[in-house]
Amino acid sequence: MVPHFPGANPRQRGSIKRDDSTGTTATPYQRSRSRPPGRQTVVAACCLVLSLSAGVLAAVPAAQADPPDPAAKKKQLDSQIGAQKADLAEASDQLGESVAAYNQAEAKYKVVQVKYAAAQGRLAAAKAADVVAASKLQAAEQALTSAVADVVAGEQQITEKRAAAGRAVRSAYQQQTGLVGLTIALRGASPADIATGMQVQRNVFGIQGNAITNLNNAQAQLANQRAKVALAEKAAAAARAEAARTVKQVTALTKQVAADKAEAAAVAQVRLVAYKAAEREKNTEQAQYNALVAERSRVEQILIARAKAEKAAAARKKAARERAERAKARKEGRPPRSVPDDPGDGGLSYPVSSYITSPYGMRFHPVLHYWKLHDGTDFRAPCGTPIHAAASGRVTDKYYNGGYGNRLFVSHGVIDGSSITTVYNHLSRYKARVGEHVSKGEIIGYAGTTGYSTGCHLHFMVYQDGRVVNPMKWL
Repeated sequence: MVPHFPGANPRQRGSIKRDDSTGTTATPYQRSRSRPPGRQTVVAACCLVLSLSAGVLAAVPAAQADPPDPAAKKKQLDSQIGAQKADLAEASDQLGESVAAYNQAEAKYKVVQVKYAAAQGRLAAAKAADVVAASKLQAAEQALTSAVADVVAGEQQITEKRAAAGRAVRSAYQQQTGLVGLTIALRGASPADIATGMQVQRNVFGIQGNAITNLNNAQAQLANQRAKVALAEKAAAAARAEAARTVKQVTALTKQVAADKAEAAAVAQVRLVAYKAAEREKNTEQAQYNALVAERSRVEQILIARAKAEKAAAARKKAARERAERAKARKEGRPPRSVPDDPGDGGLSYPVSSYITSPYGMRFHPVLHYWKLHDGTDFRAPCGTPIHAAASGRVTDKYYNGGYGNRLFVSHGVIDGSSITTVYNHLSRYKARVGEHVSKGEIIGYAGTTGYSTGCHLHFMVYQDGRVVNPMKWL
């Protein structure tokens, strides 16, 4: 006997959350705002889509022999952007928001770090400049002090030289007469004494000339020293101004560094909180994905057994028809005709009259960073849109699952040698009952956004011989 798989334990089916309500009217297609916790639209989608568009456009050569058809290029871009949106739909909205918040905090933290480091660099440079300016100021002050001291000494020397020159001038004035030699002669001096007296007179006049020359030199040195004092005062004033600027700059930068450090600490805290939130959501996302994989594996194991039973039953029916055909052929005296497989009602049809929003296939999860299978085809279907049976068959199961939401299974028996079961997920409510035989195109439920869903749509799945396959190969 093939087990009844959905709900795992039939005794617990009454406690499983489901939505069997009726009377829901169709509403315009929009993202659901009343969804299970942690399932909202990925806010990072726009950034990723825009970056994809920019990358594709950047890859187009600047010059080509035949310019690309704008319509064809737009169609290609729309297709690639749609694929990226579909990829992002695999992540929960809450996870997307948490990751986006962390990425934003991370980017801001890096900016603040750079700003803080730059401020520290400017502060270090300002402190070094302040040391240089202080050294220059000290040297300038010392030079000014030395120059002032030189001026004072020069002025003292000038006073002394002026006094010496005055005495020499007075002495010269007193001795400027031709009676000196006569006086010496009248005293009865010898010729040697007269010669000595004349030499003394010349020496006195020489000393007088030296005194005047020294006075002139001292005055010139004093003027030079006063010029040096003026330059030293100017240099000292400039050094004091530079030192004041560096002190002011160091003070301002010290405050800026403190503010940047505080900002960096605050942003780091925000970053840490966002990181923890993103990790929590990532773990939740991982757990939900693991639950989906486990659910799909569980269903496949049961449907494989069911497919074997259906194919065995179909083989028995065909054998019975072949026996009946042989008996009829013997009775009519003709060769037996080949008996084809039961054709059913002509294969599968679209469960909803709409377009595909996300195809079947492998996807790279934008947050978890690994490849995962999108195990069905998503059709645009506003909440409340009628969902039709893709082919005639029997409703085998309906139940709620945390990932797939409200699910409805229809077994179509063996089609073209394969056991086919279709599954309709995220329904807002059911119309068909378990065990009921439904016809192709009959309304069996209504679209919704229950379970692991980011908006109203139909997630349509096909199991071939118990294993999930691309629905489009049967539609």
